[in-house]
Amino acid sequence: MTTPASVLARVRAAHARIEAVDRPEIWIDLRPLPEVEAEARTLDARVAAGEHLPLAGRLLAVKGNIDVAGLPTTAGCPSYAYKPTADAPAVACLRAAGALVIGTTNLDQFATGLVGTRSPYGAVRSAHDPSRISGGSSSGSAVAVALGVADLSLGTDTAGSGRVPAAFNGIVGLKPTRGLVPTDGVVPACASLDCVTVFARTLPEAEQALALTATGAPHPVPARAPGPWRIAVPPTERLGELDPGWAQAYEAAADRLRAAGARLQPVDPAPFLEAAAMLYEGAFVAERYTAVGAFIDTAPADDLDPTVAGIITAARSIPAHRLFADRDRLAALRGAAMAALSDADALLLPTAPGHPTFTEVAADPLGANARLGRFTNSTNLFGLCAVAAPAGDVAGRPFGVMLVGPAHTDERLARITALLTAPTRLAVAGAHLTGQPLNPQLLSLGARLLHTTTTAPVYRLHALRTAPPKPGLERVGEGGAAIEVEVWHLPPEGLGRLAAELPSPMALGRVELADGTTAPGFLCEPYALAAGKDITRYGGWRAYLARPGSTAP
Repeated sequence: MTTPASVLARVRAAHARIEAVDRPEIWIDLRPLPEVEAEARTLDARVAAGEHLPLAGRLLAVKGNIDVAGLPTTAGCPSYAYKPTADAPAVACLRAAGALVIGTTNLDQFATGLVGTRSPYGAVRSAHDPSRISGGSSSGSAVAVALGVADLSLGTDTAGSGRVPAAFNGIVGLKPTRGLVPTDGVVPACASLDCVTVFARTLPEAEQALALTATGAPHPVPARAPGPWRIAVPPTERLGELDPGWAQAYEAAADRLRAAGARLQPVDPAPFLEAAAMLYEGAFVAERYTAVGAFIDTAPADDLDPTVAGIITAARSIPAHRLFADRDRLAALRGAAMAALSDADALLLPTAPGHPTFTEVAADPLGANARLGRFTNSTNLFGLCAVAAPAGDVAGRPFGVMLVGPAHTDERLARITALLTAPTRLAVAGAHLTGQPLNPQLLSLGARLLHTTTTAPVYRLHALRTAPPKPGLERVGEGGAAIEVEVWHLPPEGLGRLAAELPSPMALGRVELADGTTAPGFLCEPYALAAGKDITRYGGWRAYLARPGSTAP
């Protein structure tokens, strides 16, 4: 249970964090601190009185095109602002569960863009590399969570706005089946496609928030054939140009699903890619003019982002016959896409083809944005749901993948996504043990100690001549013994970083534990064992170091 004053303490810590990160472009309006502190005290009192508030203490940021009572809804345009008297239903549901709104966040104006740069409130920088864009349009919502200011945030997703910024900032973004979360109180971008989305740092947190906001009518979940999860995976050469290293990271994510027991099957992504291009290049963009075109026609020019205004006003002249033709073509593409997926439970794609710099976006605003939507634009056009999740990093920046599935399979997608985001077990027997010289390396990767145990009795341990001193674990079958190990949990991307930095003669392999399970662990290449000293009789590295008269191994 949350302890008294804990919500208040979290509010004060969040405001200290806001000052520390110094990212004013994240926010459009922050609620006054005294007002938020008063609400926090009320929440603390309710929890202390025994009231069940599942989100008590969770701080919530809300995209600036979603109504929050008492704060202006601007949609990223100051002259458009109005002050709602009630929260949007999605906001109201989270507040009723104890979440506390700290402010509204910046966005690509009128949710028109995937870049996070099209706003008079400033361009939002990536949480991890300020030279690169945050992604949009839910830019501030994603970065507020990634930087640890907010625990949860709400965004919207019409063409990928809740997934691209999740990928660029290393967090989870849930784009539900349309209609699952009401869009009342949301300034429309394309009303027939818009979805309210959830951002969180972990999948369970995002799922909990989505479950609380999902007030749409229940719908039967599509049946699936028995057997392991079936994941449709397009060959990388069919995905078009990707940033350096992204193809390898995508293939590694697919391999992780396979290793977790999923069955991978090839699929032609052509129908998805063609439909994606239609969202802005076809007649569907006319719906954006329907939403806010009349306002833009008369709005002050200095309030409007020129790229956004150009996209929306150009849609005014699209002829009606083109819309009907595009609908027919979209129906054909959807049929082809669903046939290509066949019995697959999900489609695996990179969330975006690359992560551009501000300079690259400024040089080609429309082209850069179109490239970012290559994999996300078709999802709502086809009536599908999706989850964007971290899947490692490339060149020190987050890399994300997206799992897409049929409508109303939101929970199923989350279970598949958990195969990617679940912590990985790692068995360590030497210098990475608690208190040993390389243990900080594990801690820096977000590792958490589970327990201490031993291997199965099929290993020998050798003291190696390395700096710092470490042992080498060798599987021998006969003549082996049980060796003390610690088992740690670490994020999947942490294991990848560890493997990339592992010095010779160490190698990652499967280590059999005393309970019969296996886990990745450190083994030693055979060439180094001959120069080492067999220390198996001590039963472990710590016992060897603690032997009487011990010096360097």
